[in-house]
Order: sequence, then C-alpha cells, then structure tokens
Amino acid sequence: MKKLIMALVVSLFVSTAMADEVAIDLLKGEGDVTGVRLAYRPYHTTVTDFPLIGDVNLYLELSANKWRYGDPAEYDDNLAIAFSPVLTRQFTTVYGKALFWELGVGVSFLDKKRFAGKDLGTYYQFEDRLGLTLALDPAKKRSISLRYFHYSNGGLEKPNPGMDFINLSYTWRF
Repeated sequence: MKKLIMALVVSLFVSTAMADEVAIDLLKGEGDVTGVRLAYRPYHTTVTDFPLIGDVNLYLELSANKWRYGDPAEYDDNLAIAFSPVLTRQFTTVYGKALFWELGVGVSFLDKKRFAGKDLGTYYQFEDRLGLTLALDPAKKRSISLRYFHYSNGGLEKPNPGMDFINLSYTWRF
C-alpha cells in the first residue's frame, strides 16, 4: 500500500506529454431524469505497477452536471460540481481502435439535496463511475464513452437513496 501511495504522489508531480481534454456528456437517469455534463481534464499521467492490474493511466476531472426531472413546464433541476481521479487502461482493440475500461470515485457538491422527489440526504455526494471508452483516431485525440455513474452520500447520513445515470460522452484532446 505504501508503494501505491508513493507512486501516486510521485506521478502527481511528474509532467506528462498528454494534453488537456474536454468532454460533453448526455445523461439519462431514473424515470424522467436527464442531464448534460461538461468536463475538463487538466492532468494525465501513467502509474506503473499498480497493484493487481499493472500499468494504468490516471486523469483528474472537474465537471459540472445539470440534471432535470419532470414535465418541462414545471421541471425540477439540480447542479452538481464534481472532482474525480479516474483510472483507465486499454484492454483490447475494436476495428483497429483502442478500447479502454475506466473506473473512478470522486466527490461532488449538489445545489439541492432534494431532487426528483428524493431526499438525497446531503449536499455532498460521492461520484462513482465505471465505463468503456473507444478512441476514434490513432492519436487518441477524440473518443466516445459509455459510462454508469452513481451518486450517493455513501451512508454518511440518512436517507441515502442515491442517483444512477447512464452517460454517453464525446471527448476531445487539445
């Protein structure tokens, strides 16, 4: 564990050749919940010898999420600002394009703790994700992703019903 922590700390201070990325995502949640998500990824690095899985890529992501629920004439909305470290690793190719898995656990702050008929318990939520990303070009400057997101307060307070989303994302590196 000490080796993992040291590798992560060292990697945070080593510059990388990868550029910044931006992403725009469409979200579909439970029932009538929909949303849009804008993300910025200012930091990328590689962590070598990660326990159990070997070398992985790490990026840090800052995002703003706008969620909507209900009838457009009287919809409920919520804003979530999130910060997440995300691990990715290529595991195969599809028609010559790199396919990656990704996972991350971050933190978020909600504008409202009551949303879509639920009391979410706290303004602070964990942002968990699991997804697949397909690079659209050999330089990996453009990609699309399909992800599952779960927001909850992790049982730190009751109630804790959580919110689940399926996410379709387009990312551009510059």
